[in-house]
Amino acid sequence: MRPTIRRRAGRRAALLAVGAMTAGLLLTAPQQATAGPPNLLSNPGFETAGAAGSDMPSCWSKSGWGDNDFTFATVADAHGGTKAMRVSLTRRVDGDRKALVTENTACAPAVTPGRQYDLSAWYKSNTPDVSVTVFRRDTTAGWQYWTDLQNPPVSAGWARTEVRTPVVPPNTDKIAWGLSVYGVGTLTTDDYALEEVGAVPPQPACSGTAEECAKGRWQVIPAQNPVRSMHAVVLKNGKVLLIAGSGNDIAQFNAGTFTSAVYDPANGSFRTIPTPVDMFCAGHVQLSDGRVLVMSGNKGYPSADGSIGYQGLKDSYTFDPATEKYTRTNDMNGGHWYPSATVLGNGDVISFGGLKEDSTGNVTAERFSAVQNKWLPMNEVNQTWSYWGLYPSMILMQDGRLFYSGSHTFGNGTPGTGASVYDYGANTITDVPGLRNKDERDESASVLLPPAQDQRVLTIGGGNNERNPAANRITDIIDLKKPSPAYTPGPDLPQGLVDTGAGKRPQTGAEGKMYVSAVLLPDGKVLETGGGLHDRADPVFEASFFDPATNTYQAGLAADPIPRTYHSASFLMPDGRVMSVGDNPGNGTYNHNVSIYTPPYLFKGARPQITSVIDTQWVYGDTQRITVNRPIARAELIRPAAVTHSSDPNQRFVDLPMTVDGNTVDLNVTSNPNLAPPGWYMLFAVDAHGVPSIATWVHLGGPSALAAAQEQPSAHEHTFADRLGPAKENPAKRDSVPVAPSVAGCDRHYGTANVCVPTRFPDGVKATAKARCEWLASHQYPRRLKVNGSDPLRLDPDGDGFAC
Repeated sequence: MRPTIRRRAGRRAALLAVGAMTAGLLLTAPQQATAGPPNLLSNPGFETAGAAGSDMPSCWSKSGWGDNDFTFATVADAHGGTKAMRVSLTRRVDGDRKALVTENTACAPAVTPGRQYDLSAWYKSNTPDVSVTVFRRDTTAGWQYWTDLQNPPVSAGWARTEVRTPVVPPNTDKIAWGLSVYGVGTLTTDDYALEEVGAVPPQPACSGTAEECAKGRWQVIPAQNPVRSMHAVVLKNGKVLLIAGSGNDIAQFNAGTFTSAVYDPANGSFRTIPTPVDMFCAGHVQLSDGRVLVMSGNKGYPSADGSIGYQGLKDSYTFDPATEKYTRTNDMNGGHWYPSATVLGNGDVISFGGLKEDSTGNVTAERFSAVQNKWLPMNEVNQTWSYWGLYPSMILMQDGRLFYSGSHTFGNGTPGTGASVYDYGANTITDVPGLRNKDERDESASVLLPPAQDQRVLTIGGGNNERNPAANRITDIIDLKKPSPAYTPGPDLPQGLVDTGAGKRPQTGAEGKMYVSAVLLPDGKVLETGGGLHDRADPVFEASFFDPATNTYQAGLAADPIPRTYHSASFLMPDGRVMSVGDNPGNGTYNHNVSIYTPPYLFKGARPQITSVIDTQWVYGDTQRITVNRPIARAELIRPAAVTHSSDPNQRFVDLPMTVDGNTVDLNVTSNPNLAPPGWYMLFAVDAHGVPSIATWVHLGGPSALAAAQEQPSAHEHTFADRLGPAKENPAKRDSVPVAPSVAGCDRHYGTANVCVPTRFPDGVKATAKARCEWLASHQYPRRLKVNGSDPLRLDPDGDGFAC
C-alpha cells in the first residue's frame, strides 16, 4: 500500500532531440513570460567561504532528513570558478540530503506573492534519484516545505537544470532551495541561479457581460438527460457516462429495467446504454486503462413495512468507453450498497463500507487487482473488520496511506473523531482531531485541494438525515503534511437563496447545505454548487469559489437555476466548463434538466492553446514537452470525475512544474504515483490570468511501468503525518454490523420505496398530522400515501389507510 517508486530516466534525450525541431520554429515568438537577471542568490557558486569554524560555504547549509549515511564536501571540480558542492549517499533507508540556501534574512532571497521564479543550477550526477526541492517562509507560520519541482536525469558531465516555480503563495516573503539526493549516489552542483519571471501581461478585456466576467453563466441545455442518473463519470474520450440502474424507482426495479446513458458534449447527444443489473447506488472508479469499474449496486429495495432495508449486490462490471458496453468481472466477496472506491498508486482499487445482501453493514475491505483484473479473495486483503459506513470518503495520501475525511452518506454516531488515517500495510486506523460536528457531515463534500502536492483536504457542509436539522455552513481544512495533522476551521460557506416550499428566501443564521458538489477547476480554485437545506428537500441556490491559496470563498457567483439536491452531480469537462445533472427529492420525482456552467475565466478573452504534445503516453519522473501559442503560467493534470452523492475521493489536481523557453515548455512529471495514480488525465495549460486551454488527454504510468519500478526511492515521500496518536484496536473478526433499516432516513410505512417520508421532520414542523401533512403537500409529495402497516408518524388520523 505504500510503494516507493523510482523515476525512469525515460525518454528525455530523445524528447529533446525531437522537440528541438519544433522549438526552433517557435523561439522567435513573443517571450513575455521570461526570467532574467539579476540572480537573486548570494554566493551561487560557493566561492565565498563560511564564517570561521563553518564547514559550509557562506549562505549554504546542510539539510535533509531520514535514515541514511551521507557526506558533504566543497570540491575543486567546479563548473565555474574554483568550487562546487558534492553530496553523497552511501546508504539509504529513507529521506534525502541536500545543500540548501540558508534560511535566514541575509541569505534567502526575497520573493513576491503572485510572481514566479526560474530556478537553475549546473550539476553532475550518477543517480537518477535527484530532485529540485523548495521551501518557503510564511510570514505567519515560518519556514516550511513547499514542493519538489523536478527530477534531473543522470549526467556524467556538467548539465544545466532549470525549472519554474508555481505562483508564489500569499504571505510568502522568502524561499530557499537546493538539489536533493534521495538514492545512493553522488551529486555535484555549482552555479545556482534564481531569477524573477517578467511582469504579468495586462488583464484582458472582458468578452462577456460584466456580470458574466464576475460571476460566470449557467445555461440549461435543450436536451434532457434520458435516464435518472445517480452516477457521473467523465470518460477518457471526453464523453460522460451517466448511470441510473433503476434510478431509485421501484417500478423500474420490479420490471428489470436498468439504464445508463452516454452524453457526447461534441454534439449534445445522449445514447442510452443497456445496463445488466441495478447499479443504483453502486461504487465506481476509473482504472488505469480508462475502463470504468462499477461495483455492487442494489439487490433489493426496502420492504413496505420497513423491516428490511436496502440490500447490496456482489456484482461487479467494467465499462469500456470504446465499445460502450459493460463486461462482468468476478464478484466481490460480499454486497456493498454505497461502497467507497479509491484507486491506489499501483492501479489497484480498494473499497470499504456499504450494506450487505441482508442490509447489515459490511465490514470487509475489498481489493481489485489491476494486474489480475479481478477482485482478490478476502484472505488476500488486509482486514480490520471495521465498518466505515456508506460512501466513506477515502482519499489516497502521498505515501500510500488513506485519509478518511469524515464525509459520508447517511447515518451518524461515527466512532472516534470522525476522521482518521488508515495504513493498509500496517493494517492500522488512527484518528485525527479537529473535524467539527462530526455527526452532521452526512452528504458533505471533501476534496484534495489543488495542487495535490500540498496534501490539504477541504470538507464542506453537511447535515444529518436521522435528526434532519438544517444543514450547516461549516468548512474544515486539514494539512496532511504536518507531523500531527488536525482539521482547523475554514471560513463559513457562503449563503444563497433557499426554497423551503413557499418560494425562495435568503438563508439566515447558520443555514448551510448538504448534497453539495465540489469541483476542482483548472485555475486552481474549487467550485462549490448545488445542495439542499434538509434531507432530500429545500434546495439552496448558491455557488462560490474556494481559493486554496488564500483559504477564502468568493461568494455571489451565478447559481444553477435547477435545484440540485439528492442524487445530483457536478463535474469538470475537458473544455473547462462544469456540467450538472440530477435532483431526486423525497417526493420521488426526478429532474432531467442538464445545466452547464461557464466560469468567469472563459470570459477573459482568447484561451491559450496547446499546439503540440510530443507524447501522450507519460511515465512517472519523465520530462514531457509541449508547445503553446502564447506564454502560460502553469500546467496541470486533472483526473476526470467519477462522482456520486457529493463524493469523488479520486478527484485531484497535480501540478506540473515547468521549464520554459518561449512557447516551448518542458513539463516535469511527478515520480510518485500516489500523487497521481496511473490512468488518463486532462492536461490543461493556464495563463497568468487563470484562463485555461482546452484539455489534451494524456495517459500516465501503467501496471508495467509500476511493476518495473518497485522498491526504489521516491523524492516525495517525506515524513509527513508521522506523529499520529496511538492506533485504535481493530475489532475481532466478524461478519457484519447491525444497521437500522431506516439508515436512509426514510419511514417506509408510507407510500412506495422511492418516496422518502422523513423519519424526522425538519425543526419548526410541529409533531402533528396537520403540520406534517402541510409540509408534505408544500414539497409536492403524492396527495394520498398508502399506509403500510402501522402509522408511527400519525399521518392517518381517520384510519382510512392513507396518509394525509
